[in-house]
Amino acid sequence: MPVLDMSKVPVKAGSIYPAPYAELMAGRSSLRLGEAGGLTQFGVNLVTLQARALSSLRHWHLAEDEFVMITSGECVLLQDAGETLMRAGDCAAFPANSPDGHQFINRTDQPVSFLVVGSKAKREVVTYSDVDLVLTTEAGQASFTYKDGSPFAGPR
Repeated sequence: MPVLDMSKVPVKAGSIYPAPYAELMAGRSSLRLGEAGGLTQFGVNLVTLQARALSSLRHWHLAEDEFVMITSGECVLLQDAGETLMRAGDCAAFPANSPDGHQFINRTDQPVSFLVVGSKAKREVVTYSDVDLVLTTEAGQASFTYKDGSPFAGPR
C-alpha cells in the first residue's frame, strides 16, 4: 500500500490542549499521512489552517526534530527573533532541544497548508514558550503540567 488513497485518510481537527488553549486551535485540521501509511518511526501530517487560524501554541520539542514545508498559501512563522513570512515551497527545520518556540499563523483570508515531518520519540517533552504549560508524552499517554512540574489545573 505505498500509494495513499487521500479520500480515506481521516481528517483530525481540534487539539489535545487543555482548556482554554484548545479553543484557540479552531480552524486547524490535519491529515495524518504517516499514520495512514503505517509509518511508525516518524510522523507526516498535512496541516491546513483556515483564515486567521493558528497551528499551535508557540512551542519547542526536547527529543523530536521537526520539519515543515509550506505546500499552498502563505503564513507567518513566529519565533523568539520575530516573524518570517512563508509561502508555498518555503521550508523550516526545528532541531530537537533547541528552546526557540515556533508557531505558524495564518493572517490571510485564504487557507494555508503545510507538510509537517517529525521524529517519534518514545518519550517527548514539549514546552510552550508563552504560557505556563508543558506536555509530556510517553507510551501513547499525554500529560500536562506547569513548567515547575506540578499538575496543570488551568492557567495561573
